[in-house]
Amino acid sequence: MRNQMILRVRVIALALVLVALGIICRLYFIQVHAHEVYVERAERQYVHTVRDLYTRGSIFFTTKDNDHVSAASVQQGYVLALNPTAITDAETVCATLKSSVTALPDDCVTKATVAGRAYVELVARLSTEDAAKLKPLKLEGVQLYRNQWRYYPGNTLASRMLGFVGYTERSETELHGKYGLERQYDHVLFRPREVSTVNLFAELFSNLGDAASGEVSGPGDIILTVEPTVAHTLDKILKETNDTYKSELTGAIIMDPKTGAIYAMSVVPNFDLNDRGDAGVQDFKNVLVEDVYEFGSTIKALTVAAGLDSRAITRTSTYFDPGCIELNTKPICNYDKKGRGTVDMQEVLSQSLNTGVTHIVTSMGRDKFRDYFLNFKLGSESGIDLPNEAKGLVENLQSPRDVEYATASFGQGIAVSPIAATRALAALGNGGYLVTPHLVSGIKQPDGTTKELRYPEGAQVLRPETSEEISRILTNVVDDALLGGTVALPHHTIAAKTGTAQMSDSATGKYSENDYLHSFFGYFPAYEPRFLVFMYTVKPQGVRFASETLTLPFMDIAKFLINYYSIPPDR
Repeated sequence: MRNQMILRVRVIALALVLVALGIICRLYFIQVHAHEVYVERAERQYVHTVRDLYTRGSIFFTTKDNDHVSAASVQQGYVLALNPTAITDAETVCATLKSSVTALPDDCVTKATVAGRAYVELVARLSTEDAAKLKPLKLEGVQLYRNQWRYYPGNTLASRMLGFVGYTERSETELHGKYGLERQYDHVLFRPREVSTVNLFAELFSNLGDAASGEVSGPGDIILTVEPTVAHTLDKILKETNDTYKSELTGAIIMDPKTGAIYAMSVVPNFDLNDRGDAGVQDFKNVLVEDVYEFGSTIKALTVAAGLDSRAITRTSTYFDPGCIELNTKPICNYDKKGRGTVDMQEVLSQSLNTGVTHIVTSMGRDKFRDYFLNFKLGSESGIDLPNEAKGLVENLQSPRDVEYATASFGQGIAVSPIAATRALAALGNGGYLVTPHLVSGIKQPDGTTKELRYPEGAQVLRPETSEEISRILTNVVDDALLGGTVALPHHTIAAKTGTAQMSDSATGKYSENDYLHSFFGYFPAYEPRFLVFMYTVKPQGVRFASETLTLPFMDIAKFLINYYSIPPDR
């Protein structure tokens, strides 16, 4: 009895082993030996896999009335496909399609006559409107399948800031954020794609049937501080400026200097987020955050503020301006090399005197001057919620030579990102503290609730009375000096300063005599600022000074913001 039981177990075990070996051999045959045959069979049976059918959180602009406007969403539409095995007259089918489809590819007939194929994709992203025109036609061999893709309603609007999605090193099968906010907040916006496969036999008697997965609940959305009308207006003004002076690029940031909330930030040339075929990697880069520049005389405002705050000078302090001085055998000259004689600190900014800010550094002492500039975080990241932020290049502030501190005082020899400069300059008008620039105000959860994001207030880097005094000086610059005082507004104060900086020649490493970077910053109302605007343009043609290129565009932005937000007069 016991021997019979053992025999039965051994027989069963042997049978199981033989079955397993058979399965393994069969799998080997299918997956290796006959791989191509079965792939072809699979392709014929499963005619369409909706590769881009996915869900992702939305991005919303916020209007001045606190309404949310779509900046990025998932758009639903269709894949338009052909079944060449079912098409008998390709010319007629394609002609009919052309009358209904907005942008039909030129190779329709070629794709409609591919031999031995049951599925050929013709249009990957067909709008629901075009699909609605096709359905009643019931064309033999023409098929529609549900699809979804990332869509940016503003097309070029804030393109470098928003970024886009694509396949990354992180995943070659899932779409992730590649640039901008899409990348920075990918952990919030991302959800695994849903894949829906359509079986040929299920579609055999339905040439224009829909194939789609069920609706799924959306992931978290992000709510921006960016105001769409402000962003659109900024883009328009930047493009006009860039085109007028044939600059390499022109960029700007509009920020609340008290909170760090960004109303708009943009660079032109930009690109269409929905059609990136003509754009290159350099076009995707947000240079407002990722590049550093020597901004020149806009930095003088920080030097004068440091001198006031350290009590090395007052607004009425004077010095003798000879036009040029020498430090460490290097000449330090005003832009025109002319001396003004005895002048006060107001004139240092009104006339943008290099010798004047050099005098301030000498009066402060270079160690104290260095401390102020490092406290302004010019060599640090601003903390903005965008990827790849560049740190400033401020090594010259560690030099033993006086000349390096002098050049830093008028914005040469140190390089900072536009966003870092914007944050530092905001301290001049907001009472003397650093803010955290940011674009996202909240995250909307799937349950409908919104989690507000809070950003830390930075260190107090200037005394409040210093903020008021430097604002007074900068307001006088606009009222009396900027284009001869002709652009000052009668009912609103504006504090501002221009900057013209020589750019280095990549071939020689020396400053070019022909290439300049122009910058401009201003905030208003000057003593209770709602807005700070920082602008710059790279290598403008046919002009020398920033006052010529950026004053009027800045004033156009200021007037628009004052009217759009109904800012009451302050004088």
